[in-house]
Amino acid sequence: MKRLYAGFTLVELLVVMAIIATLLTIAVPRYFSSVDKSKEVALKENLQVLRVGIDKFYGDRGVYPSSLGDLVTHKYFRSVPVDPITESSVTWQPVASIDPDKPGVADIRSGARGKTRDGVPYEQL
Repeated sequence: MKRLYAGFTLVELLVVMAIIATLLTIAVPRYFSSVDKSKEVALKENLQVLRVGIDKFYGDRGVYPSSLGDLVTHKYFRSVPVDPITESSVTWQPVASIDPDKPGVADIRSGARGKTRDGVPYEQL
């Protein structure tokens, strides 16, 4: 009686696993690089949106908002955007107005530590 063995040998499985490992060593670094790039792009966009909201608030009311919460209270935003680097909406660093007659938040910076892929600190964007 002849026996038929169906299945893969250990060598065949090891070859397939080696091929998969090689493909992963190529793909994973590119994936994480694109994740970092997308977070930087989202951070720049959120900063721009916040700055436009501050400018609109100032244009409409003649004063700067006292906090980012004022932008939500007065319906300029539904909620404060999230800093994609820190993944929090409370880590933004407000920059006070230099005009003593018009106090409030005149600009906004990221509270994230570290640098962009170009070497620029997040807090300087």
